[in-house]
Amino acid sequence: MRIVQVSPYFYPHVGGVESHVLDLSTELVSRGHHVSVLTTNLGKMPDKESMMDVEVIRLKPLSTMFQTPIVPRTEKYLKNAKADIIHTHSPPPLSSYYAARGCKTANIPFIITYHCDVEIPILMGKIIAGVYRRTLESYTVKRAEKIIVTSGSYHATSRTVWKYNPRIIPNAVDANRFNPEVDGSEIREKHGIGPDEHVILFVGRMVWHKGVEYLIEASKHLENTKFLVVGSGEHLGNYKSMALESGVADRVIFTGRLSWSDLPKCYAASDVFVLPSISRLEAFGITTLEAMATGKAVIVADIPGVREVIDDGKEGLVFDVMDAEDLAKKASILLGNPELRKEMGKQGRKKVEERFTIATVADQVEELYEEVLSSSRMSR
Repeated sequence: MRIVQVSPYFYPHVGGVESHVLDLSTELVSRGHHVSVLTTNLGKMPDKESMMDVEVIRLKPLSTMFQTPIVPRTEKYLKNAKADIIHTHSPPPLSSYYAARGCKTANIPFIITYHCDVEIPILMGKIIAGVYRRTLESYTVKRAEKIIVTSGSYHATSRTVWKYNPRIIPNAVDANRFNPEVDGSEIREKHGIGPDEHVILFVGRMVWHKGVEYLIEASKHLENTKFLVVGSGEHLGNYKSMALESGVADRVIFTGRLSWSDLPKCYAASDVFVLPSISRLEAFGITTLEAMATGKAVIVADIPGVREVIDDGKEGLVFDVMDAEDLAKKASILLGNPELRKEMGKQGRKKVEERFTIATVADQVEELYEEVLSSSRMSR
């Protein structure tokens, strides 16, 4: 099968969608499929290369608006693509729209994974997003032979896809790379974290919807605890200033972006992982899976999709979104009970092995591809 994955951003850009597309693509290649990733060339990258036997094709954008690459060449490329199926990932949204138009002309089956709703954090953002939802996005989802959504709760609460009948297929994690046997001592030593200090970990981009400010606020209430904040982004400087002004700069450690090899060690170095996101732009939380795969108890915000990854009280705890005191309370419960943390970590690892490995998720995606192709052949 010849498959094209359309992802607006891809490596070296780091994010949950990018990780998912890379892991899914490499797994499909290992099963004998030919997989190309069609993405955006953001500068100083080759237009075409092979990455772990995945063909990566980068198209130059006309511009970028609201962190959305505008790449109309996507449509032209797919009109002439030798592919059996096109699988797009949204958001950012416009690449899927151009893909839908190209697939219509070329008569190639088109699938979209709807990772999350569009939100634009500016004064007129809701109006702009609403216009987009009723026009270009409506065209895109109607054109798709099948829509994938990563969780049932997100599907039920999305203003775009609630009325459709999508296939629920979660994101996945590399359970070999992230596992309970990884040694985190190097990370603790590097950052001067003592053997008797607790470590609460956050991994993600330093952007507004991740809710890092609530993690910083919660740190005021937790003694003998270091907060390891991993990632880079436009608000990193603001968060560092916030920690300094709040008097917690000595306990909140900003590592910046880490290497591929160091990231699993950060999970291993932690006692508890926290995902404090505040927006529907966070629809799942692959980092939560990475922590669970490492055998760590997790604390996640009570928002659709994110809360569905765990059973509250089994693999971790759910806290009230944008409530730093409740986050600190839930963290205190886990930090004060090592046996509970250990049991939740075991349950988290078990759930990952049963439901969220890349092999399990690829099975479901591959099955959907076959269904769509079979239906397409019958309709011709």
